[in-house]
Amino acid sequence: MEQRIAWETAVASLALAFALSVVVAWLYSATHAGLSYLRGFTQSIAMGGIIAASVMLAIGDDVARGLGVVGALTIVRFRTTIKDTRDLMFVFAGLAAGVASGVQSYAVAIAGTGMFAVAVGFLHVTSFGTHRQFDAVLRIRMPANSPEQRAFTDLLERHCRRFMLVNLREAGHEIYEHSYQVQFSDPKAGAALLREINLLPGLTGATLLMQDSSLEL
Repeated sequence: MEQRIAWETAVASLALAFALSVVVAWLYSATHAGLSYLRGFTQSIAMGGIIAASVMLAIGDDVARGLGVVGALTIVRFRTTIKDTRDLMFVFAGLAAGVASGVQSYAVAIAGTGMFAVAVGFLHVTSFGTHRQFDAVLRIRMPANSPEQRAFTDLLERHCRRFMLVNLREAGHEIYEHSYQVQFSDPKAGAALLREINLLPGLTGATLLMQDSSLEL
């Protein structure tokens, strides 16, 4: 029986599919922001390209084989739920690289993956789509008409680009709890701000609740 695809072509297609899907998986790992990161999902993206390329190499331009693959896939039930549509886009990108490599459209596979990488990098660096305006919530207790209020405000002005008093409540014995939303001038300024606040007499209970972008829903 005549071999439709040469060994060299098949190996080159599979190797390119794996290399490009690894790039997609690495991009996913490097730009993932959230609490639901799974190493297995990242490895699945890397492996999906080889599977897609193998299927396309096996089918070629044979319609009957294509129908057979479709029939086989209808038997398999995929029960994994992908909650983040962004994760789904990475799965499609890995499969698309495999499909393009499998039909020997190498230029399309490389250009498509490269353009996808540029788009992912741009969206990640610019934090495209985020609504987060502040970095943390600062809570602190201080007496009413405290003489340290001015020094406390100076600390906020020194370490924060913006801050806003969002809650004020009485904690008893003429002590008030203040809650500020703050945006740091330096992402690492939180520890220094807390340390300097604790040096001010009369101010107690200083805590910072960080508003990480991964928690933005």
